[in-house]
Amino acid sequence: MNQLVVIQNRQAVTTSLQIAESFNKEHRNVLRDIEGLLKNEQTQNLFFESSYQHPQNKQTYKMYYMNRDGFTLLAMGFTGPKSLEFKLKYIQAFNALEEQLHPTPLSEREQLKASMRLSLETSEEIETLKVEVSEVKETVQSLYKTMRIDGNQESQISKRGREVVIAALGGKESIAYKKISRQVFSAFWRDFKNHFEVPRYGEIPKTRFAESIKFISMWQPSTTLRMEINAYNQQGLKLVEGGAK
Repeated sequence: MNQLVVIQNRQAVTTSLQIAESFNKEHRNVLRDIEGLLKNEQTQNLFFESSYQHPQNKQTYKMYYMNRDGFTLLAMGFTGPKSLEFKLKYIQAFNALEEQLHPTPLSEREQLKASMRLSLETSEEIETLKVEVSEVKETVQSLYKTMRIDGNQESQISKRGREVVIAALGGKESIAYKKISRQVFSAFWRDFKNHFEVPRYGEIPKTRFAESIKFISMWQPSTTLRMEINAYNQQGLKLVEGGAK
């Protein structure tokens, strides 16, 4: 058996076809009874004419939708062994659908409980959002801390590193530059990578770029290396003085 009561245009209704099936009546006889009731003007809003297509011959036939009052009026005169049983089933079906369409207003106590439940659920959702936002924030901060310097910053480090090494050697024209520049450059980059704990200077995090520039500006060769630089450059001075004589 199909559903006894359905929703049509936001109203709980049944059909003349369903009535005929439930009460084991000929559909044409149900239509006759409905149209007899429609002769009274007060019943005009209880029944609504419609149509259906027969599943076998595919032809269109007339049927009626009816609301609870229309059903009650129509079924009032139905008799038979199962008539009362089906009338009660229809009433229950109407009640169930109308409860969905027009739910019973909550009492003050029920409204308070619903409000408290909603407040609790909202608080839990807010706490969940806070945790999620915190996790996202931590992830962003972690990514920012590990983000490497860009090409321009890498170029600045290379340029300033070269400048400080050349200055420590006494310039590109110095004897020390010509003799041990490779050694001093190696010492500088070794100190630089050891300080920042990276395999190459391009691996430095963006957050430490300013620190890298400061390190370069303060870097000096070791005491042993400075003594070697001075020794080479002193030789150059002696050669210049000797040539001048």
